[in-house]
Amino acid sequence: MNPTPRPQAASSGESRPPVRSTVHGYPRIGPRRELKRASESYWRGDTSARELDEVAADLRLGVYAQLREAGVDDIPSNTFSHYDHVLDTAVMFDLVPSRFAPPAAARDRDEELRRYFALARGERGAPPLEMTKWFDTNYHYLVPELSPSTRPRLVGDKPVAEFREAARAGFHTRPVLVGPLTFLLLAKAADDAPEGWEPIELLDQLLDAYAQLLSRLREAGATEVQLDEPVLATDEGRAAPDHLERVCQRLGSLTDRPALLLCTYFGSVGADALRVLKESPVEAVGLDLVTDGEGVDDLVRVCGLGATRLVAGVVDGRNVWRTDVPAAVATLGTLLALADELTVSTSCPLLHVPLDLAAETSLEPRLREALAFARQKAEEVALLGRVLSEGAGGEYAGKGVPAPSFTDARVRARLDALGPRAYERPRDRPAPADKPLTTTTIGSFPQTAELRRARAAHRRGELDGEAYERLLREEIDRVIALQEDVGLDVLVHGEPERNDMVQYFAEQLEGYATTEHGWVQSYGSRCVRPPILFGDVSRPGPMTVGWTAYAQSRTGKPVKGMLTGPVTMLAWSFVRTDQPLAETARQVGLALRDEAADLERAGIRHIQVDEAALRELLPLRRERHPEYLEWAVSSFRLATSGVSPSTTIHTHMCYSEFGTIVDGIEALDADVTSVEAARSRMELVRDLGDRGYRRGIGPGVYDIHSPRVPSVAEIEAALRLAAAHVDPAHLWVNPDCGLKTRGYAEVGQALRNMVEAARRVRADLTG
Repeated sequence: MNPTPRPQAASSGESRPPVRSTVHGYPRIGPRRELKRASESYWRGDTSARELDEVAADLRLGVYAQLREAGVDDIPSNTFSHYDHVLDTAVMFDLVPSRFAPPAAARDRDEELRRYFALARGERGAPPLEMTKWFDTNYHYLVPELSPSTRPRLVGDKPVAEFREAARAGFHTRPVLVGPLTFLLLAKAADDAPEGWEPIELLDQLLDAYAQLLSRLREAGATEVQLDEPVLATDEGRAAPDHLERVCQRLGSLTDRPALLLCTYFGSVGADALRVLKESPVEAVGLDLVTDGEGVDDLVRVCGLGATRLVAGVVDGRNVWRTDVPAAVATLGTLLALADELTVSTSCPLLHVPLDLAAETSLEPRLREALAFARQKAEEVALLGRVLSEGAGGEYAGKGVPAPSFTDARVRARLDALGPRAYERPRDRPAPADKPLTTTTIGSFPQTAELRRARAAHRRGELDGEAYERLLREEIDRVIALQEDVGLDVLVHGEPERNDMVQYFAEQLEGYATTEHGWVQSYGSRCVRPPILFGDVSRPGPMTVGWTAYAQSRTGKPVKGMLTGPVTMLAWSFVRTDQPLAETARQVGLALRDEAADLERAGIRHIQVDEAALRELLPLRRERHPEYLEWAVSSFRLATSGVSPSTTIHTHMCYSEFGTIVDGIEALDADVTSVEAARSRMELVRDLGDRGYRRGIGPGVYDIHSPRVPSVAEIEAALRLAAAHVDPAHLWVNPDCGLKTRGYAEVGQALRNMVEAARRVRADLTG
């Protein structure tokens, strides 16, 4: 056990260990998205498993070199993944559903990768694992499916292999593992599990497998291993101190193991968890001291960590603003009295920020000076380590954060003048559908290689505006004709002009800046460039009206206008921190309100305001839910309440656990809500049905993130399940999400199957 007396600050005569620096993790996609290109080439069959592995090895070694160059003392490994780190953990411990073929007896790398990617993307006859958001981030993880018959056992050696690979290149690293508590509390019970059974019941068996892995890492030469337990920042994790103690005691009591660093992030963990960690055999604890400001107070309440080394996350790992070094030094000075040994770190892995600010040469200078990407944040933790070890020097001076003013008095005056009626729509609105099971899609259609090349050529000035717009109109014509041929009821224009559902609007709104190379992994090979919301937001002019009106002119069927909602515009951006999120969301909502009014004036009678991130931004602790939902719902209603009662307002949400915010979904007051439901097997629809939900609901009937084309029977079964829980008069039929990442051949067939399935179910219901 570690000693528990109140720690005292070291006197000037005492010597302390030097303050070291580290990061919890680092971007893994490469400076030019090499991982994306290599993975997609492998999926197409253009390259071999060996070639894919060579790209991956180069990326890993490049990360170690970058961190060493930045001056980071302790370098992590096993932070790379071909698709997802939770999936890696499931495969390593043989926690794979039986619908996927068992691993080949002989070590065949192609077969290993085929099975691995099938878990993520599906294969014929085997739907993929469910995918949802990693806590309150836009990163998606694959959800393990477990049951009482599951038997965790160590069958993989990825952490050991990557540690040895780094050692051969001259890097002594700290392997990083998803912690057993986080893995089990994020897993779901498989369909064959008994009612009431929970995956956490496998904890003791899983700990045996972790113990075996730690022994192998020690044998390979690892001196410290990092266990990531971000679930401790959630209500569920905070309520499980007994489980945490079992983890620490079981793994900490091993005689043949490396030192253990147990890391938490995405929020504070509370005094109860800190007491368990302080009294445990674990040698080091990593805490997020940025996200909610409670971490230092909790440490004071438990009288510090005593002999347990504190890894202090004082550099924000999720946002792109530069660290206020003097303020961080002051915090670290306080922490020196609360732990015998200290390491400076980021608040969480740097997976959630772009790689290198040096690649951005066109940002406005005042804004650029206030930013730091992953490489710069690694340099910041190294600087803080040196300052604490060696004292303030020349490089410390002037490292405060500049505070440029980016306010707009006109925006603030408009918001101040709004009354409560700006947030309300009439309650006696007409029904949004004229028949059960109205068919539609979510918004985007495939972004072809020709479209992407044309957009890039137009951006470089190699394709003039007239030619580019002609190509876009031709693509809209194609999309409208396809939807009419398929037989959809409510159409979309396909969004050929849009690069990304947030970036497209950010490029046209005041108060936003966009990057050229600021890519961040969302899932698998999917990367996005989150814009930077740095100032007051306003709309200089219409953003979508021209393209939507053109599409409506090409068909007699209704066409939806497509907007991205205020919460999602915040969630998928790097947002200013000098004012409350609620105020920033209202500014975005006001700009979207103007756009919705212009769409209606142009004759558009269906307007979809996507809030895919409504659940994602929900705070990890329930006590903070009401405040969040109040401003999130208000900003959506501000955006949508300026249109007439006859205009149908849609919204869309995907890849999150929405059952906890059913009240919030209802409060949005949208006429139709489309949701991801295929991978989650209609869970939200059941939740809504239990509450007697009376608005339109469009449960996704097939998974667009998988290349599988679902059969008519498969979609029909999903619709019948939905119709068993929700009044069919309120059911809409649509895919899970937009179709931009798919190809036209699979999209056309999938939509035809969807329309035929809806026809069959509708015929039974009306017959």
